[in-house]
Amino acid sequence: MPAIFAQSPQYVLSNHPHAQHIPTIHESAVQARRILNLSSIATLSTIFPHQEPLEPFENRPDNLGGVPIGLIDYYASCDPTPYEPTILAISIATSFRNARAGSNVTLSLRYHPPIHHPPADDIYTYSPANLPRFSLLGHIEPVPASEINKHHMDRCFFERHPDAVAWKPGNAIHHSWWARLVVEQVYWIGGFGDRAYIGWIPVEEWRGVTQEEVKSARLVGERGYQNDRSL
Repeated sequence: MPAIFAQSPQYVLSNHPHAQHIPTIHESAVQARRILNLSSIATLSTIFPHQEPLEPFENRPDNLGGVPIGLIDYYASCDPTPYEPTILAISIATSFRNARAGSNVTLSLRYHPPIHHPPADDIYTYSPANLPRFSLLGHIEPVPASEINKHHMDRCFFERHPDAVAWKPGNAIHHSWWARLVVEQVYWIGGFGDRAYIGWIPVEEWRGVTQEEVKSARLVGERGYQNDRSL
């Protein structure tokens, strides 16, 4: 039996040899922005409105008003506001119908280490319970076509999601529109509490992270990552 399984449960929350540095709020914001940049799929959560006329084709249960629902969606981190995810909204989709009806929105992400990551010295290094995850709380707002064209936001989005070209605005399948998640709050869980920051990240800190910091940061499993988790 591996030695780690002979340890008491307190081992997980003890001062692990690699727990030499608990990241600051700013360092945690950099890690979160790194994850936002590396990823392109997340869970978009909204709340059903209490009163909304149903479409003729809908077969929706009664009494859904106030009930939350989380669904996977595409996003991309694009200029000029890479800290506010760019989204290609489908008008008929539940998430965007709820958002148009006034629902706030939460986008939840988690870090996925590279498939070919270095081996770990214990089972907790790559445990999902010990890997960073966070939620972006805010609201959806349309992005004007002029801004999309000026900053080539559509090109940025389609580089991450080539298949999404099929439902770009003006397509023959569904009505769609460009949107962004305006981030108002950030809640971060960097991992186990003895070696990571857990708590709220001020939105000014979130927005203030530079693209240079995002590009130079490394998370566990990435080449160049430091065991002390310093950035």
